[in-house]
Order: sequence, then structure tokens, then C-alpha cells
Amino acid sequence: MNIGWLTLARLCLVNMAIGGLAALPVNLFNRLMTVELALPALLPGLLVALHYGVQMTRPVWGHRSDAKGGRTPFIIGGIAVVGLGVVLAAIGIKAGETSTPLALGIWFVAYCTIGIGVGAAGTSFLALLAVAAPAARKGAAATLAWLFLIAGAIMASIGTGIALEPYSPDRLITVVTVVSIVAFALSIIATFRVEAALGPAPLKQDTNFKAALRSVWADPSARRFTGFVFLSILAFYLSELIFEPFAGHVHGLGPEDSTKLSGGKDGAALMGMIAAGLLSTLGYGTLRFWAVTGCVISALGLLGLGGGFALIPSTVMLGLGNGLFVVGAVGSMMTLASNHERETGTRMGVFGAAQAIAAGLAGLVATGTLDIARAFMTDAAAYGTVFTLEAVLFLMAALMALQILDKRRETPALQPGE
Repeated sequence: MNIGWLTLARLCLVNMAIGGLAALPVNLFNRLMTVELALPALLPGLLVALHYGVQMTRPVWGHRSDAKGGRTPFIIGGIAVVGLGVVLAAIGIKAGETSTPLALGIWFVAYCTIGIGVGAAGTSFLALLAVAAPAARKGAAATLAWLFLIAGAIMASIGTGIALEPYSPDRLITVVTVVSIVAFALSIIATFRVEAALGPAPLKQDTNFKAALRSVWADPSARRFTGFVFLSILAFYLSELIFEPFAGHVHGLGPEDSTKLSGGKDGAALMGMIAAGLLSTLGYGTLRFWAVTGCVISALGLLGLGGGFALIPSTVMLGLGNGLFVVGAVGSMMTLASNHERETGTRMGVFGAAQAIAAGLAGLVATGTLDIARAFMTDAAAYGTVFTLEAVLFLMAALMALQILDKRRETPALQPGE
């Protein structure tokens, strides 16, 4: 049994909650650590890498999605865990003003908690969405889920930026707590009676995780695509941790303004994704075309930021390119995974693990390179070095996409990511 469009839209509120909560550690918190607390940029890079490292359990969650149902408790519980981790991280920001060792201990627990919650809630949500959406609507339902994810990030970034005026650590804790409560409430509303309407989920006969994982990795197309996911996501996330510090160090923006700028970048990504989705639906461009175009436009935006061109136009170009890239690259991911019905969850878990490794490594590479470069360069030149490196990786990903992605015209089916 499937559910209607209104219920599908309600279910996607889960991804709005995930997007809103996940935006804070990678945008606002790293800026506060780097600028307000004057800590090395490598520190938030390590913490975000820890958060992604914990998400290496995604293949396990994906295999569980193939094996059995009962996903609602994992979704709601996962959102609660993410919210707890985000609040703990905000408490660590306040503690960092008086004791760095205490803050480090709090942040270690907080970011592990965030990673566990995102992995549990995100993977279980995707499994439930795949079951709930009718066959003819799976691509559209996944697109809707991704749009809700981006919308959640935008609203949390801009809303938090407004609520933080004037900034103080106590105000930060209050605002983040409210965001976490709202996200938890959304997860309850989103999942209420959805699984009951679907009826019992069918069980998969083979529940051996290691055997399922070996089966996926034995497929050459899966291995090649996993490599593309790693390279493209490494490029995609390289500027994530340094974008708001860049706005503060080079352009002198305060926490509230840099958070709004980050939200604007996400808004441009949303517009790019909608545009590519609509154009593809009308027959203009394949998934491969949008992946390559998105990589190239993202690279141009990064070169603009690193070269000292106008901040807002370069930011919009970067966001727009990111949105186009998502339609092509991640749409191809969903297509490849859905071609193997009994292994869809496991394959998405493998791709998700590659994404987590690349995203975590990106934070380390970006922040580590930035710290080294700032030791003997101006701030503008140091940030420009990282942005240029990211642009080169995007261009390499574009070349790889030309070689391995399907040339045939497909309707984009976006797989939401965290």
C-alpha cells in the first residue's frame, strides 16, 4: 500500500528537521570556534570529521532498511539524538570562553551524538520514503525530500542568524534549544501513523550484512560510482567549514551576517536544483549534463571567491553550481541504486559511507591547509588557496562524470543527503 501526496509531503518534514539541525554544526559552530573563540580552524574540521566518521555505520542502516521495517522509532529517536548533540555543542561554545579542555570534551561527545543521530534518522527516513512512495512517484518524492532538506537548512541558518542578534553564548544555547525542539516536533508530526497506513513491511530473506556488502562491491559499476561519489563530495564539502570564517576574516562580517550569507548560498543551491529538475523534466539535459555543468559553475564561483571578486555574486554562483551538481550526480546515485531492488538500501549505504568519508576528509584538508597557509600568507591569499584547490577537484569530478555517468536521458531522482 502507498500513501498520497499530502502524506508524502508531511513525511518529508523529517528531512526538513535533519537539514535544519545539520546546518548548525557545519556552518555556525565552526565560525564561532574559529573567529569568536580564536581556535585553530583545524579543530572544527576534526570535529566535523568525527561527526561524519560515526556515519560510517550507514551501510548497516541501509541493510537494515532492506531487511525489516519499524522505522518510525529510529527516525524520531534519531532526531532527538541529533538535537541533543547540537545543544551540547552550543554548551561547549560557552564553555570554551573559560576552559578549552572542558569545551573539547563536550564537543567530542556532542559531535559523536550528532553523527549517530543523523545516520539513524536519515537512513531510516529514506527507507520509509522508498516504501511509502508509489513506483511512479519515487523520483518526485525523493526530489521533494531533498527540497525539504535544503529548505530546513536555509530556514535554520537565516532564522538562527536573526535570533542571535545581539550575539551571546547564552542566547546561542537558547536559540539552538528551540531549533532542536521544533525539529523533534516536526519528526513526530511527519511520521504520525504513516507506517500504520502502509501495513506490515515485507522482510528480506537474506539478512547477512557481510554477504550483502560483498555482493554490492563485486559490481564494477558500483565501485566506479563509489569513486566518483568520493571525489565529487570531497570537492563539494571542501569549503563548507571555511566559508563562514572566510566571511568573517576577509570580509569582516559578524556571526549573524555570515550565517545569513551561508543561508543565501543554500538558497541559490535550491534554485539551481529546481531549475535543473524542471528543465530535465521538459527534456533539456541529462543527469550527466547537469552533473558536469554543476561542477564547472561551482568551480567558477570558487575561483571568484578566491580571486577577490564580489562576494555575493560569487557566492550565488557557487550555490547555483552546487544545486545543478546535486541533480545530476546524486540523481545518478539513486538511479544506480534502484536498479537492484533487493540491495537498494545497502547500495545507498555504501554510497553514503563514501560520502561521509569524503565529507569528513574535506573538513580536515580544508581547515588544515588553511591553518598552514595563514601562517605565512594573508588571510585572503590563504582562503584563496583552499578555494582554488576545491575548484580543481570540481573540474576533475566533471571529467570523471563524462567518463562514467550514463549518457541516456533520465528523469532526475534526487537522493537526499545529510
